[in-house]
Amino acid sequence: MSESTVNRPVGRRTFVLGTAAAAGSAALAGPLAQGASAAGFGWSDDGSNYVVDTGASLVFKVSKTNGDLTSLVYKGTQYQGYGGKNSHIESGLGTSTVSIKQSGTTILISVAYGTLKHYYAARSGENNIYLWTNKADDSVSATRYILRVNAGKFLNDEPDSYTYAPTTIEASDVFKKSDGQTRSKHYAKARVIDYNYVGWTTGSVGLYIVRSNHEKASGGPFYRSLLRHQSADGGGLYEILYYGENQTEAQRFGLQGPYVIAFTDGGAPSSALYPGTLTTSWADSLGISGYVPASGRGKVAGVGITGRNTAYTYTVGLANSAAQYWGSARSSDGWFSIGGVLPGTYTLTVFKGELAVYTGSVSVSAGGTTTLNSIAIPSSNDPGNASAIWRINNWDGTPGGFKNADLMTYAHPSDVRASSWTGNVVIGSGTETSAFPCYLWKDVNSGIIVYFKLTAAQAAAAHTLRIGVTTAYANGRPQVVVNDTWTSAVPSPPTQPSTRSLTVGSYRGNNYTFTYSVPASAWLTDTSAYNTLKIYVASGSGSTSFLSAGTSIDAIDLLT
Repeated sequence: MSESTVNRPVGRRTFVLGTAAAAGSAALAGPLAQGASAAGFGWSDDGSNYVVDTGASLVFKVSKTNGDLTSLVYKGTQYQGYGGKNSHIESGLGTSTVSIKQSGTTILISVAYGTLKHYYAARSGENNIYLWTNKADDSVSATRYILRVNAGKFLNDEPDSYTYAPTTIEASDVFKKSDGQTRSKHYAKARVIDYNYVGWTTGSVGLYIVRSNHEKASGGPFYRSLLRHQSADGGGLYEILYYGENQTEAQRFGLQGPYVIAFTDGGAPSSALYPGTLTTSWADSLGISGYVPASGRGKVAGVGITGRNTAYTYTVGLANSAAQYWGSARSSDGWFSIGGVLPGTYTLTVFKGELAVYTGSVSVSAGGTTTLNSIAIPSSNDPGNASAIWRINNWDGTPGGFKNADLMTYAHPSDVRASSWTGNVVIGSGTETSAFPCYLWKDVNSGIIVYFKLTAAQAAAAHTLRIGVTTAYANGRPQVVVNDTWTSAVPSPPTQPSTRSLTVGSYRGNNYTFTYSVPASAWLTDTSAYNTLKIYVASGSGSTSFLSAGTSIDAIDLLT
């Protein structure tokens, strides 16, 4: 996103999706530390629910039977629920063991369902609810927390809303409006690294979920998943704990959180609630299963990264089977610092944009800082450093810059705003990248042609052609034909997610580069004539149209 906060009015109501940069003028979600209990702070039992009064403007209820959030009243107005459904983990846990205790200025509600444990915490004088979820194994399907909000409180017509989109065009979750624009709860626009909170505001009331640090989630910093939805019945805000769609990693288990339900007077949530900023020493002694205090965590710090292309943003990621973390490298020298890391050995990856250009290993200990000497990215690790006769787009691990690329993170390929998916490309035209479609499908635009000329010396030699992809659907992969005389073999499909991707706003799979050794005999010897490169999508899988086998393109080049 080009802006740190997206805030577009629809009538008098707007939605907000924000990052830390938006916090400068943020209205606080409530005091984050109280010396004594606020007036009215406490809890009661109404027979069916535990009722918590935060002593501020928020009173909420949690079912004693199943741990559902059954009521959410802010300044006297009920916000929770629609269609007879409550807010809860997944679609509800069923009969659970639910308990409550007060420790000074904190109230903790604990929910146990088999091996799953879930927690709600309230702090005196705050309009916030802190949540943790500990999924110990896959015996329980707990991939999200959904905050259901009743109709009419916050309305919008944004990409992840389908309030005004009555026609279903794919599965049961992608819709088209009468004007041809598409809507889906999948069209979140933002990657995890792009936002700290998601929600809505009327201008006088804001309701948000501030995300956790996602240390037990999967997919890394560039993963896209559900953030919010709207329908005629009401809306929902999500904290996704694990989502299998276009997923590149196995599910991680353990305690995830805290993530925060936050009410405000209409402004952004306090930056003190953001992942990487939030401190919860007040929770250290609450007995939350799997909880690791700050003292049991470590830090990784790097003095710099050399071999960078300073035109790009670099991100450093840490990942193992138990946890994941990331941080931005400083543009001036590549310095980075990643804190709050659980002890263990991690794969460290440096990303240029979203393209991995360096991997290493780092160990983290509790209470310690692992300081790394300057990391040198080998020149050969960045495909953009290779000398090319011609190149379409830049190697950064994304289809950004190609035709329709920006739109595809928040629209279906059939959207009326999309430019034609067909059309050929001429090297030297100056529009090579903007004219080349970001996605290729077997049923839609397979066989797209790239026209280019070669000098006599270039035509006398064999060359390597490279096509970089970021994900694929139904094993779609490129097969090429040069001048209708030389045809490449059908390459083997690399490992990619098996679910929908290109039609639900995600190009993030596993970056892979296909290489083709084109013999000199394939080139035209007439230097005034255009050579042709036809790129087809090969696969025996997939359905039809935009659900036929397809792939997302990162860059294409012909090396010298």
